[in-house]
Amino acid sequence: MVVKLVALYQHPDDPEAFDRHYREVHLPLAQRMPGLRRVEIARVTGSPGGSSPYYLMAEMYFDDAASLQAALQSAEGRAAGKDLMGFAGKIVSLHIAEVIQQD
Repeated sequence: MVVKLVALYQHPDDPEAFDRHYREVHLPLAQRMPGLRRVEIARVTGSPGGSSPYYLMAEMYFDDAASLQAALQSAEGRAAGKDLMGFAGKIVSLHIAEVIQQD
């Protein structure tokens, strides 16, 4: 079953610096994780009720839970995790989800 690691980022204090670090440093590190099949990055523009507490959402797809765990435990996964905690540790939450339907 396809699984994904979902990162939800709250609004950063300095969006420009956050975007630059995310684009130039963090995303290239994360994309090196073994077994990563696809990455989707989305800017959160609101919610049906108005504003949202979230700024950015990243979804990283893997073939299965074992592949995700192996990626997180790899040198590349550890490097991405260390970077994440350094620049966004206070504003990010991580979630693992099983994809139950894809079009």
